[in-house]
Amino acid sequence: MASKPGILTDWPWKSLGNFKFVIIAPWIAHGTYTSLTSNERDPVYYLVFPFILLRILHNQIWISVSRYKTAQGKNRIVDKGLEFEQVDRESNWDDQILFSALVIYIGYNILGDYYKFPWWKTDGLIVTAILHAGPVEFIYYWLHRALHHHYLYSRYHSHHHSSIVTEPITSVTHPFIEFLAYFTLFSIPILTTFFMWKSSVAAIYGYIFYIDFMNNMGHCNFEFFPKKLFSFFPQLKYLSYTPSFHSLHHTKFRSNYTLFMPLYDYIYGTVDTSSDDSYETCLKRPKEVVDVVHLTHFTTIDSIYQLRLGFSSLASNPQASKWYLRFMRPFTMCYMLIARIIGRVFVLESNTFNDLKLQSWVIPRFTTQYFKKRLSTTLNNLIEEAIMEAELSGAKVISLGLLNQRQELNSCGELYIRRFPQLKIKVVDGSSLAAATVLNSIPKGTNQVLLRGKFNKIAVAIATALCGRNVQVAVFYKDELKELQGKVTKAKGSLVLSSINAPKTWLVGDGWDEDEQMNAPEGTLFVPFSHFPPKKTRKDCFYHYTPAMITPTTFMNLHSCENWLPRRAMSAWRVAGIIHALERWNVHECGSTILSIKQVWEASIRHGFQPLKIQSDKASFMGSDY
Repeated sequence: MASKPGILTDWPWKSLGNFKFVIIAPWIAHGTYTSLTSNERDPVYYLVFPFILLRILHNQIWISVSRYKTAQGKNRIVDKGLEFEQVDRESNWDDQILFSALVIYIGYNILGDYYKFPWWKTDGLIVTAILHAGPVEFIYYWLHRALHHHYLYSRYHSHHHSSIVTEPITSVTHPFIEFLAYFTLFSIPILTTFFMWKSSVAAIYGYIFYIDFMNNMGHCNFEFFPKKLFSFFPQLKYLSYTPSFHSLHHTKFRSNYTLFMPLYDYIYGTVDTSSDDSYETCLKRPKEVVDVVHLTHFTTIDSIYQLRLGFSSLASNPQASKWYLRFMRPFTMCYMLIARIIGRVFVLESNTFNDLKLQSWVIPRFTTQYFKKRLSTTLNNLIEEAIMEAELSGAKVISLGLLNQRQELNSCGELYIRRFPQLKIKVVDGSSLAAATVLNSIPKGTNQVLLRGKFNKIAVAIATALCGRNVQVAVFYKDELKELQGKVTKAKGSLVLSSINAPKTWLVGDGWDEDEQMNAPEGTLFVPFSHFPPKKTRKDCFYHYTPAMITPTTFMNLHSCENWLPRRAMSAWRVAGIIHALERWNVHECGSTILSIKQVWEASIRHGFQPLKIQSDKASFMGSDY
């Protein structure tokens, strides 16, 4: 929002929220009906809806590619990180597509009988290009300079300039009245050719596509224009801007006002003197040198759309089931097939914290695939390749997230240590910090907890710590008690069978019967020590998050949620790798190895990470006693 919002700042359908597209539903229905029943099909009208979808896809491709390239770091222009506030502010980027479609639908019904649009007219395309290079670019230049006057800037244009680090959709993030001015300006070539009887389908839709392409390119935050192109055609620098050229306008504000053609900046002396140097520097910039890598994978079948490289509005909120993603299933299945054949690890996210460069890498496999024994070799090969690639890139630590450290798959990462005993990079499964976060999520004064699920290394570590504090750890069955007694040393009688009145604090992991929740007393607190959250079947009980912590405010470029966790929360397994690097611990944490729970917890707090609390009366925790 602008610092002093003026009139007509909000879009007319803002109150409709995600239902705003209903305003063109009647037009879409009428256009579809007309195209199917009319003998004289006018392409301008029945192509509006397909063109809406094409424009959305075009923008989404730019968003995904831009985020992927900036995460890698190669040719990146601005290093400053994005934040959730910017993602929220730019979430209405499809408003301009909706408005344009509405205008075309209404305009056609008013003028459609006056002129039948052919598919192509060469002279019309030439006139469109001339009108854009002349009146449109010239008027835009001076309009843009006017918008930087204090009065208009504070009321309108500052909304756009709130984004120092631009994304492709930053290009269309404007107050409504400012967009109206741009839309009127871009209508000049379209209306002129129409009244000259030289308009065509190619001229109308081609011009709109050109504007979308150039807007997205100028705000993508990575440089890709080949230097040879300017060497071969030097005059191109006056006819087309580059991403680095326009980025300087967002960082310095008072230069490079041009729309797409820098010609007018050169004529009126407003070209930033560092434009050429900035372009050269960005082209030469190598990939990011990384210190810590977190290795994760896809979760649900729809999770590819909820990643940072997917739909930004979904990625900026905790992962949840969305009904409309079912319509994407054909694309999802195609992607799964391609990923299975040629898929390899890719960079998802890049962050900075203190002096560390951090990245998250994704193995393009889904949760269900990790439970198929026949895929174990393939999965281990992918994880192994990621570890070796991280080693070669100079990373000091790689943390294994989600099922990449599954006991049945690779013995919590120990498999790779045995295969490559000379590894310099430290492999971390994060079990110690995961156990610590669970222990510090138990309400103070608790004297008995119920342990459910597989007794893996985290469960054993939790049970051992609780027994050491004279807190009883209860289980339901005798065989479970016997198994746990064999794994927890020095229990001192703290391992017991659950009584009829079960404890009101349940620690739950993988492999437990979730229907057992129905036996829990009212007000029970379920604290998971698993990677995945339990199914919430009780409305009268409380459910803690999976082991996670809140990141410090100095943790930069965090603008997407990690799976189902809330904003700025990070899984304990991922935090563990960061702490490992910060503390420079020269040891692997994998296999049966558990570090000092107290030491790991205190290190996390010392570096600014905080416990993730639930909103309930039980938000009183044990603190750092464990």
